[in-house]
Amino acid sequence: MKVLVTGAAGYVGCALVPKLIAAGHKVVAYDIMYYGDQGLTPHPRLTVVTADLRDIAAYKKAVAGCEAVIHLACISNDPSFELDPALGKSINFDAFEPMVRASQAAGVKRFIYASSSSVYGVSESPNVDETHPLKPLTDYSKFKAMCEEVLARLKTPGFTAVVIRPATVCGYSPRTRLDLAVNILTNLAVNKRRITVFGGSQKRPNIHIDDISDLYVELLSLPAEKIDGKIWNAGYQNHTVADLAKMVKAVVEEEFPEKAPIEIVTSPTDDLRSYHVGSDKIARDIGFQPKHTVEDAIRDLCRAFKAGKLPNSLEDPRYFNVKTMKASPAAPAA
Repeated sequence: MKVLVTGAAGYVGCALVPKLIAAGHKVVAYDIMYYGDQGLTPHPRLTVVTADLRDIAAYKKAVAGCEAVIHLACISNDPSFELDPALGKSINFDAFEPMVRASQAAGVKRFIYASSSSVYGVSESPNVDETHPLKPLTDYSKFKAMCEEVLARLKTPGFTAVVIRPATVCGYSPRTRLDLAVNILTNLAVNKRRITVFGGSQKRPNIHIDDISDLYVELLSLPAEKIDGKIWNAGYQNHTVADLAKMVKAVVEEEFPEKAPIEIVTSPTDDLRSYHVGSDKIARDIGFQPKHTVEDAIRDLCRAFKAGKLPNSLEDPRYFNVKTMKASPAAPAA
Protein backbone atom coordinates (compact mmCIF):
# COMPACT_ATOMS: atom_id res chain seq x y z
CA MET A 1 0.00 0.00 0.00
CA LYS A 2 0.84 3.66 -0.06
CA VAL A 3 0.50 4.68 3.59
CA LEU A 4 0.47 8.14 5.14
CA VAL A 5 1.75 8.26 8.72
CA THR A 6 1.05 11.40 10.73
CA GLY A 7 3.59 12.05 13.47
CA ALA A 8 6.05 9.93 11.52
CA ALA A 9 9.10 11.57 13.10
CA GLY A 10 7.85 10.98 16.63
CA TYR A 11 8.77 8.33 19.17
CA VAL A 12 6.57 5.59 17.71
CA GLY A 13 6.49 6.98 14.18
CA CYS A 14 10.18 6.70 13.49
CA ALA A 15 10.16 3.11 14.75
CA LEU A 16 7.12 2.34 12.59
CA VAL A 17 8.23 3.86 9.28
CA PRO A 18 11.19 1.47 8.67
CA LYS A 19 8.90 -1.50 9.42
CA LEU A 20 6.34 -0.30 6.89
CA ILE A 21 9.06 0.07 4.28
CA ALA A 22 10.45 -3.38 5.11
CA ALA A 23 6.93 -4.78 4.62
CA GLY A 24 6.92 -3.39 1.08
CA HIS A 25 4.77 -0.31 1.58
CA LYS A 26 5.37 3.18 0.24
CA VAL A 27 5.28 5.70 3.07
CA VAL A 28 4.37 9.37 3.23
CA ALA A 29 5.83 10.66 6.51
CA TYR A 30 3.77 13.69 7.53
CA ASP A 31 5.11 15.64 10.50
CA ILE A 32 5.55 19.24 11.62
CA MET A 33 9.01 18.27 12.95
CA TYR A 34 8.73 19.97 16.36
CA TYR A 35 11.15 17.27 17.55
CA GLY A 36 13.32 17.10 14.43
CA ASP A 37 13.50 14.51 11.66
CA GLN A 38 16.53 12.56 12.87
CA GLY A 39 14.53 9.33 12.98
CA LEU A 40 13.62 9.32 9.29
CA THR A 41 16.28 7.61 7.18
CA PRO A 42 16.03 8.42 3.45
CA HIS A 43 14.64 5.61 1.29
CA PRO A 44 13.30 5.41 -2.29
CA ARG A 45 9.85 4.46 -0.96
CA LEU A 46 9.77 7.22 1.65
CA THR A 47 8.39 10.71 1.02
CA VAL A 48 8.82 13.19 3.87
CA VAL A 49 6.30 16.03 4.14
CA THR A 50 7.05 18.73 6.71
CA ALA A 51 3.67 20.29 7.38
CA ASP A 52 1.15 21.13 10.07
CA LEU A 53 -1.77 18.77 10.60
CA ARG A 54 -4.04 21.81 10.67
CA ASP A 55 -2.94 22.82 7.15
CA ILE A 56 -5.69 20.94 5.37
CA ALA A 57 -4.48 21.98 1.92
CA ALA A 58 -1.05 20.46 2.62
CA TYR A 59 -2.69 17.35 4.04
CA LYS A 60 -4.95 16.91 1.00
CA LYS A 61 -1.91 17.11 -1.26
CA ALA A 62 0.06 14.63 0.86
CA VAL A 63 -2.75 12.07 1.18
CA ALA A 64 -3.55 11.99 -2.54
CA GLY A 65 -3.07 8.44 -3.84
CA CYS A 66 -2.74 6.91 -0.37
CA GLU A 67 -4.71 3.80 0.48
CA ALA A 68 -4.18 3.92 4.25
CA VAL A 69 -3.56 6.43 7.03
CA ILE A 70 -2.00 5.69 10.42
CA HIS A 71 -2.74 8.69 12.60
CA LEU A 72 -0.20 9.05 15.43
CA ALA A 73 0.29 12.83 15.53
CA CYS A 74 -0.79 14.86 18.53
CA ILE A 75 0.53 17.14 21.24
CA SER A 76 1.49 14.21 23.40
CA ASN A 77 1.29 13.99 27.19
CA ASP A 78 -0.53 16.25 29.63
CA PRO A 79 2.32 18.68 30.48
CA SER A 80 2.98 19.47 26.81
CA PHE A 81 -0.73 19.89 26.15
CA GLU A 82 -1.12 22.23 29.11
CA LEU A 83 1.63 24.57 27.86
CA ASP A 84 -0.89 25.90 25.36
CA PRO A 85 -4.33 24.28 25.64
CA ALA A 86 -5.65 26.13 22.59
CA LEU A 87 -2.82 24.78 20.44
CA GLY A 88 -3.36 21.30 21.88
CA LYS A 89 -7.08 21.37 21.09
CA SER A 90 -6.49 22.70 17.58
CA ILE A 91 -4.09 19.84 16.76
CA ASN A 92 -5.50 16.98 18.83
CA PHE A 93 -9.19 17.59 18.11
CA ASP A 94 -10.12 20.43 15.76
CA ALA A 95 -7.89 19.13 12.96
CA PHE A 96 -9.21 15.56 13.25
CA GLU A 97 -12.54 15.70 11.41
CA PRO A 98 -11.19 17.73 8.45
CA MET A 99 -8.32 15.24 8.20
CA VAL A 100 -10.64 12.22 8.21
CA ARG A 101 -12.91 13.82 5.60
CA ALA A 102 -9.91 14.69 3.41
CA SER A 103 -8.70 11.11 3.71
CA GLN A 104 -12.08 9.80 2.61
CA ALA A 105 -12.21 12.23 -0.31
CA ALA A 106 -8.75 11.05 -1.39
CA GLY A 107 -9.97 7.44 -1.56
CA VAL A 108 -8.25 6.17 1.60
CA LYS A 109 -9.63 2.71 2.38
CA ARG A 110 -8.17 2.11 5.83
CA PHE A 111 -7.74 4.55 8.74
CA ILE A 112 -5.92 3.52 11.93
CA TYR A 113 -6.25 5.89 14.87
CA ALA A 114 -3.85 5.81 17.81
CA SER A 115 -5.99 6.83 20.78
CA SER A 116 -4.82 6.20 24.35
CA SER A 117 -5.59 3.96 27.31
CA SER A 118 -5.78 7.18 29.35
CA VAL A 119 -9.36 7.62 28.06
CA TYR A 120 -10.50 5.35 30.90
CA GLY A 121 -9.19 7.66 33.60
CA VAL A 122 -8.54 6.08 36.98
CA SER A 123 -10.35 2.88 37.84
CA GLU A 124 -10.32 0.40 40.67
CA SER A 125 -11.63 -2.31 38.35
CA PRO A 126 -9.23 -5.29 38.28
CA ASN A 127 -9.48 -5.46 34.48
CA VAL A 128 -10.26 -2.33 32.52
CA ASP A 129 -11.43 -3.63 29.16
CA GLU A 130 -13.06 -1.96 26.17
CA THR A 131 -16.52 -2.08 27.79
CA HIS A 132 -15.36 0.11 30.67
CA PRO A 133 -16.88 3.62 30.65
CA LEU A 134 -14.61 6.39 29.46
CA LYS A 135 -13.76 8.87 32.19
CA PRO A 136 -10.88 10.97 30.84
CA LEU A 137 -9.32 13.18 33.49
CA THR A 138 -7.46 15.68 31.29
CA ASP A 139 -8.07 17.59 28.09
CA TYR A 140 -5.44 15.43 26.36
CA SER A 141 -7.35 12.22 27.09
CA LYS A 142 -10.76 13.89 26.65
CA PHE A 143 -9.92 14.88 23.09
CA LYS A 144 -8.59 11.39 22.37
CA ALA A 145 -12.00 10.02 23.35
CA MET A 146 -13.83 12.68 21.35
CA CYS A 147 -11.82 11.82 18.23
CA GLU A 148 -12.91 8.20 18.62
CA GLU A 149 -16.53 9.43 18.52
CA VAL A 150 -15.86 11.52 15.41
CA LEU A 151 -14.30 8.56 13.62
CA ALA A 152 -17.26 6.33 14.47
CA ARG A 153 -19.66 8.97 13.16
CA LEU A 154 -17.78 9.45 9.89
CA LYS A 155 -17.23 5.76 9.20
CA THR A 156 -18.76 4.73 5.86
CA PRO A 157 -18.85 1.48 3.84
CA GLY A 158 -15.48 0.95 2.18
CA PHE A 159 -13.70 3.19 4.70
CA THR A 160 -12.30 0.77 7.26
CA ALA A 161 -11.67 2.47 10.60
CA VAL A 162 -10.00 0.99 13.67
CA VAL A 163 -9.05 2.53 17.04
CA ILE A 164 -6.11 1.36 19.14
CA ARG A 165 -5.81 2.41 22.79
CA PRO A 166 -2.13 1.77 23.57
CA ALA A 167 -0.64 1.40 27.01
CA THR A 168 2.41 3.52 27.81
CA VAL A 169 5.09 2.76 25.25
CA CYS A 170 8.60 1.89 26.40
CA GLY A 171 11.95 1.08 24.82
CA TYR A 172 14.43 2.62 22.40
CA SER A 173 13.62 4.34 19.13
CA PRO A 174 15.58 6.75 16.93
CA ARG A 175 13.58 9.51 18.65
CA THR A 176 13.54 8.16 22.17
CA ARG A 177 11.37 9.79 24.79
CA LEU A 178 12.76 9.73 28.31
CA ASP A 179 9.63 11.18 29.90
CA LEU A 180 7.74 7.87 30.04
CA ALA A 181 7.71 5.64 33.13
CA VAL A 182 10.04 2.76 32.19
CA ASN A 183 12.32 5.01 30.16
CA ILE A 184 12.55 7.57 32.99
CA LEU A 185 13.54 4.93 35.53
CA THR A 186 16.12 3.40 33.19
CA ASN A 187 17.72 6.75 32.43
CA LEU A 188 18.02 7.51 36.16
CA ALA A 189 19.43 4.08 36.97
CA VAL A 190 22.06 4.22 34.23
CA ASN A 191 23.13 7.81 34.73
CA LYS A 192 22.49 8.51 38.42
CA ARG A 193 22.60 4.98 39.88
CA ARG A 194 19.60 6.04 41.90
CA ILE A 195 15.87 5.67 41.24
CA THR A 196 13.29 7.66 43.16
CA VAL A 197 9.85 6.07 43.34
CA PHE A 198 6.92 8.18 44.50
CA GLY A 199 4.48 5.86 46.21
CA GLY A 200 5.05 2.66 44.31
CA SER A 201 1.77 0.80 44.64
CA GLN A 202 0.27 2.49 41.56
CA LYS A 203 -0.17 0.21 38.58
CA ARG A 204 0.98 1.21 35.12
CA PRO A 205 0.34 -0.60 31.81
CA ASN A 206 3.21 -0.72 29.31
CA ILE A 207 3.89 -1.98 25.81
CA HIS A 208 7.22 -2.36 24.03
CA ILE A 209 7.70 0.02 21.11
CA ASP A 210 8.37 -2.89 18.75
CA ASP A 211 5.08 -4.52 19.68
CA ILE A 212 2.92 -1.44 19.13
CA SER A 213 4.64 -0.61 15.84
CA ASP A 214 4.32 -4.24 14.70
CA LEU A 215 0.60 -4.05 15.47
CA TYR A 216 0.12 -1.03 13.21
CA VAL A 217 1.88 -2.86 10.38
CA GLU A 218 -0.27 -5.94 10.95
CA LEU A 219 -3.48 -3.91 10.82
CA LEU A 220 -2.71 -3.02 7.21
CA SER A 221 -2.71 -6.65 6.12
CA LEU A 222 -5.72 -8.02 8.00
CA PRO A 223 -9.05 -8.41 6.17
CA ALA A 224 -11.19 -5.29 6.47
CA GLU A 225 -14.09 -7.18 8.02
CA LYS A 226 -11.88 -8.32 10.92
CA ILE A 227 -10.90 -4.80 11.98
CA ASP A 228 -13.59 -2.42 10.74
CA GLY A 229 -15.16 -0.46 13.56
CA LYS A 230 -13.09 -2.21 16.21
CA ILE A 231 -11.69 -0.57 19.32
CA TRP A 232 -8.89 -2.43 21.05
CA ASN A 233 -6.66 -1.92 24.06
CA ALA A 234 -3.04 -2.76 23.32
CA GLY A 235 -0.86 -3.45 26.34
CA TYR A 236 1.50 -6.07 27.70
CA GLN A 237 1.18 -6.29 31.47
CA ASN A 238 0.22 -4.05 34.35
CA HIS A 239 3.01 -3.57 36.87
CA THR A 240 3.24 -1.45 39.98
CA VAL A 241 5.73 1.40 39.81
CA ALA A 242 7.69 -0.33 42.58
CA ASP A 243 7.94 -3.49 40.48
CA LEU A 244 9.03 -1.49 37.44
CA ALA A 245 11.81 0.04 39.52
CA LYS A 246 12.96 -3.42 40.66
CA MET A 247 13.03 -4.63 37.03
CA VAL A 248 15.07 -1.61 36.01
CA LYS A 249 17.50 -2.14 38.89
CA ALA A 250 18.00 -5.82 38.00
CA VAL A 251 18.52 -5.28 34.27
CA VAL A 252 20.76 -2.22 34.61
CA GLU A 253 22.96 -3.99 37.18
CA GLU A 254 23.25 -6.92 34.77
CA GLU A 255 24.05 -4.71 31.76
CA PHE A 256 26.28 -2.29 33.70
CA PRO A 257 27.82 -4.34 36.55
CA GLU A 258 30.17 -1.46 37.30
CA LYS A 259 27.15 0.66 38.29
CA ALA A 260 25.84 -1.81 40.89
CA PRO A 261 24.26 -1.41 43.29
CA ILE A 262 21.49 0.79 41.90
CA GLU A 263 19.68 2.46 44.79
CA ILE A 264 15.88 2.62 44.92
CA VAL A 265 14.52 5.38 47.13
CA THR A 266 10.81 5.42 47.91
CA SER A 267 9.11 8.71 48.75
CA PRO A 268 5.53 9.15 49.94
CA THR A 269 2.96 10.69 47.61
CA ASP A 270 -0.67 11.72 47.77
CA ASP A 271 -1.12 10.59 44.17
CA LEU A 272 -1.73 6.85 44.27
CA ARG A 273 -3.83 6.75 41.08
CA SER A 274 -3.58 3.47 39.22
CA TYR A 275 -3.99 2.91 35.51
CA HIS A 276 -4.35 -0.65 34.32
CA VAL A 277 -5.89 -2.09 31.18
CA GLY A 278 -6.75 -5.53 29.91
CA SER A 279 -5.81 -6.53 26.38
CA ASP A 280 -7.55 -9.88 26.08
CA LYS A 281 -10.00 -8.73 23.40
CA ILE A 282 -7.38 -7.95 20.76
CA ALA A 283 -5.77 -11.35 21.43
CA ARG A 284 -9.13 -13.10 20.93
CA ASP A 285 -10.13 -11.10 17.87
CA ILE A 286 -6.94 -11.03 15.81
CA GLY A 287 -4.44 -13.06 17.82
CA PHE A 288 -2.27 -10.09 18.73
CA GLN A 289 -0.06 -10.73 21.75
CA PRO A 290 3.03 -8.70 22.61
CA LYS A 291 6.28 -10.57 22.11
CA HIS A 292 8.54 -8.25 24.11
CA THR A 293 8.71 -7.72 27.85
CA VAL A 294 9.35 -4.62 29.89
CA GLU A 295 12.77 -6.09 30.67
CA ASP A 296 13.44 -6.24 26.91
CA ALA A 297 12.68 -2.52 26.68
CA ILE A 298 15.03 -1.75 29.57
CA ARG A 299 17.74 -3.88 27.97
CA ASP A 300 17.31 -2.11 24.61
CA LEU A 301 17.70 1.26 26.31
CA CYS A 302 20.81 0.04 28.14
CA ARG A 303 22.37 -1.03 24.86
CA ALA A 304 21.52 2.34 23.32
CA PHE A 305 23.27 4.07 26.22
CA LYS A 306 26.32 1.82 25.74
CA ALA A 307 26.40 2.62 22.03
CA GLY A 308 26.31 6.36 22.68
CA LYS A 309 22.90 6.76 21.02
CA LEU A 310 21.43 8.75 23.92
CA PRO A 311 24.01 11.42 24.78
CA ASN A 312 23.34 13.99 27.51
CA SER A 313 20.17 12.11 28.35
CA LEU A 314 19.49 13.88 31.64
CA GLU A 315 19.59 17.40 30.20
CA ASP A 316 18.98 17.45 26.43
CA PRO A 317 15.42 18.76 25.77
CA ARG A 318 14.96 16.48 22.75
CA TYR A 319 14.22 13.51 25.01
CA PHE A 320 11.48 15.33 26.91
CA ASN A 321 8.39 16.52 25.06
CA VAL A 322 7.53 19.38 27.37
CA LYS A 323 11.13 20.70 27.40
CA THR A 324 11.28 20.54 23.61
CA MET A 325 7.97 22.33 23.27
CA LYS A 326 9.19 25.09 25.57
CA ALA A 327 12.45 25.45 23.66
CA SER A 328 11.07 25.27 20.11
CA PRO A 329 10.58 28.58 18.28
CA ALA A 330 7.75 26.91 16.35
CA ALA A 331 6.05 25.66 19.48
CA PRO A 332 4.11 27.58 22.13
CA ALA A 333 5.78 29.42 24.96
CA ALA A 334 4.99 28.38 28.51
